[in-house]
Amino acid sequence: MSYGDDYEDTSARRVPSQTRTRLPEQADSPTRRPAASPRRSLVTILGVVVLLFAAIFFANRTGDEGGSPGGTDDASGTEPTPGATAPSGEQPVEDAFNGIPTGHPQTEQGAQSAAANYAVALGGVEMFNTQQRRTIVETVYAPEAAGSRVEEYDAAYSDPDFLSRIGLTETGEAPSGLTFVSRTIPVGTTITEFGGDTASVSVWYSSLFGLAGTESRNPVTESWYTNTYDLAWVEGDWRITDFTQEDGPAPVGRDQRASTAEEMADAIERFGGFTYAR
Repeated sequence: MSYGDDYEDTSARRVPSQTRTRLPEQADSPTRRPAASPRRSLVTILGVVVLLFAAIFFANRTGDEGGSPGGTDDASGTEPTPGATAPSGEQPVEDAFNGIPTGHPQTEQGAQSAAANYAVALGGVEMFNTQQRRTIVETVYAPEAAGSRVEEYDAAYSDPDFLSRIGLTETGEAPSGLTFVSRTIPVGTTITEFGGDTASVSVWYSSLFGLAGTESRNPVTESWYTNTYDLAWVEGDWRITDFTQEDGPAPVGRDQRASTAEEMADAIERFGGFTYAR
């Protein structure tokens, strides 16, 4: 799934009118011009109309066939200003490894798709299970970075104080009667750097996190972040080498009734996630 390109409206240029100033003439003046021929006037008007239609046609054609935002201008070979995330028409990836989408193409769009899918994998409840966490990290990270990352994640997600604060057991599970929610929902992506076999992609996303249930002391809340992933082309796919995170941009919340604990738990069970493609 991928999430409009900006289109440029081009209007035709009209032929500027010319103003002439004439002095009063005598009816029998030898310099008075004869009346214009009706046929000649009609030909002139038709000629102007044809030119206007031609200008409109070529102007619109240029606007429609120009380089798409965020892509490369084939005619000049220059990189245009990155555009907003929009549907590209490219098919989502068809492969998966350990439940994580893989096989992204070695393109800018492929790098953005990989970053969005990896953000989802790294933000899920599976990261709180030791074995699943290591599988995820080894799948999305480049081999030279995976080893150190596994140790870092193990230390963070296995910290008893951290697990206690978010209401989980020492094994990273939700207490009986509660549903643990940890889900990342990408809103958009953008390429910040692209070098063919390396890329830097920023993913803006919303995060749902907490425990759903009537006895929960940590209700599910929404947060907004932007992660920037450094990617490398390794063994036929994009892999993470490093990433940074910053808060926001966060929208202003609307005055909506918060769902009950039962409604939230039911929604998490009923609604699955997506495979993301730029």
